[in-house]
Amino acid sequence: MPKLDDLAALRGDTPGCEAVVHLNNAGSSLPPRSVSEAVERYRREEHLRGGYETADAHRTEIEGFYEATARLLNAAPGHIAFAASATDAYNKALSAIPFQPGDALVTTELDYASNQIAFLYLQKRWGLRLLRARQGADGVVDVESVAELMKAHRPRLVAVTHVPTNSGAVQPVEAIGALCRAQGVWYLVDACQSAGQLPLDVRAIGCDFLSATLRKFLRGPRGAGFLYAAPRALDAGLEPAFPDLHGATWTDPDAYRLQDSARRFEYFEKPYDLLLGSRAAVEYALAIGLENIQRRVAELADYTRTRLQTLPGIRVLDRGPQLCGIVTAAVAGWEPAALREFLRHRGIHTSIVSRNSAVLDFDRKGVRWALRISPHYFNTEAEIERLV
Repeated sequence: MPKLDDLAALRGDTPGCEAVVHLNNAGSSLPPRSVSEAVERYRREEHLRGGYETADAHRTEIEGFYEATARLLNAAPGHIAFAASATDAYNKALSAIPFQPGDALVTTELDYASNQIAFLYLQKRWGLRLLRARQGADGVVDVESVAELMKAHRPRLVAVTHVPTNSGAVQPVEAIGALCRAQGVWYLVDACQSAGQLPLDVRAIGCDFLSATLRKFLRGPRGAGFLYAAPRALDAGLEPAFPDLHGATWTDPDAYRLQDSARRFEYFEKPYDLLLGSRAAVEYALAIGLENIQRRVAELADYTRTRLQTLPGIRVLDRGPQLCGIVTAAVAGWEPAALREFLRHRGIHTSIVSRNSAVLDFDRKGVRWALRISPHYFNTEAEIERLV
């Protein structure tokens, strides 16, 4: 396994580095060789042996996914569920919250667009009161505003995105978790953009649920995610809408029994090739070390912001006391699709984030779109210079 101080080996272990400058890791990263090989090896065997038989033969390896992901989060394997995506995991957790008509849900102005849409659906469907804590002058959610809303409205759920997709700001999820624990409020954290670039400790965060994807900074395959469910959530009998015969057992004509573990949030049918690729990705990140990854990614992102600020017509948009590996900038004189294709034509991969992904934040910043640059530890300063 390459070490972080051996950049040549890391890049050699990432075949895509030979062809492109990939600065779109907040979208979907380049996988290391071991991830692709795990997926392809299992898929070849399944084609020859059959689906059920191949899964049975690899049961120990499959269990390794839960063990590795638990280590990533400082959790126990029984509190991990595989999911088809971060949104799949998030919505299963959201569906488990025992909302009643008129309940309050507290979130932030920076939460992910899919989450905001889900909250609005709950507001429309169940009459929930959607309350957004104000954004502080430092660019992240104001913890005091969260506390005020919780005291005034006694919400059923607090939901926070750890790292917004449209900003490099790291939100204070641990401080908010302390508020939720003190009041016994359910707490859901979206770690889609933080998993793989920041250390995650669910005990320190104090969340009841945490969702993430594999394809971003964890460098895993597309079509894979995971959900953490805390002991409190499982002991309370929280369950997703529409569990199946994997998440529950039909015991009597009018009764079923949930799985004791977080696998009550899974369905029977799952892509085991992607699950094993996910295991390989998590183990790769653990071997390098999340603290090491955090340090290197932050260095590259800070370097990117510094260099972009020297260019005319570019305004770096990121604000916050702690910034991470997502860099956003307004670029004058370009249409978004044209800029992205201009860079792609030169072998440089970035993303465009539109206002629809960040209505409140982008309206405040006075932009309708932004260029998003998201380096990872396998990138180099020379690649940032090429972008500049």
